[in-house]
Amino acid sequence: MLTIQDAMTNRHSVRSYENKELPQNLKEQLLERINQCNSESGLHIQLVSNEPKAFDGMMAHYGKFSGVTNYIALIGKKGPDLEEKCGYYGEDLVLFLQQLGLNTCWVAMSFSRIKSAYVIEPGEKLCLVISLGYGLTTGVPHQSKPMEALSDVNSRTPDWFISGMKAAMLAPTAINQQKFKISLTDKVVSAKAGRAFYSKVDLGIVKYHFEIGAGKDNFKWK
Repeated sequence: MLTIQDAMTNRHSVRSYENKELPQNLKEQLLERINQCNSESGLHIQLVSNEPKAFDGMMAHYGKFSGVTNYIALIGKKGPDLEEKCGYYGEDLVLFLQQLGLNTCWVAMSFSRIKSAYVIEPGEKLCLVISLGYGLTTGVPHQSKPMEALSDVNSRTPDWFISGMKAAMLAPTAINQQKFKISLTDKVVSAKAGRAFYSKVDLGIVKYHFEIGAGKDNFKWK
């Protein structure tokens, strides 16, 4: 099984998948991980499998998706922190899926909402979904802005922060916009989202990556 660090490096967005069912043992491992995320976060994340309708419409074809029959629905209680929380725990699942040998893609708009495929309780909303399966390709790496454009690094910046930033730069963001800024004061790290499409979801993803690279014991979030 890949290490989490290797999963971060090797994982790229994949939109086309083989016509191949998920093995039951992988489903069970994924469901267990989803339950862990829900227990920790209070989200209502759900696995949808063998459901082809969500990615069979015009939006999905426009987004160049094909062969998608499995996806994760990121659902939770409405509130100001929902999008960031979905990004954080969704990326936990994305990297876990990479470790299991599966490919993924974050999907904000290029899918149809099939209400019978998942449960949305009163006060909850579907934030976005993650397609998953055996990719026809492994995807390609995204280009990144320089570290100096995404943080306040300087000659005195500690190594753990540099490692955190390298991991954050690998994080997927909507249309590769990288609208975030990470800064350090003593051992307190601040991460802020810029004004952009789904930037709060992106911030959750970026923070998850930063924690892996920097090591949670080395700092505290502001």
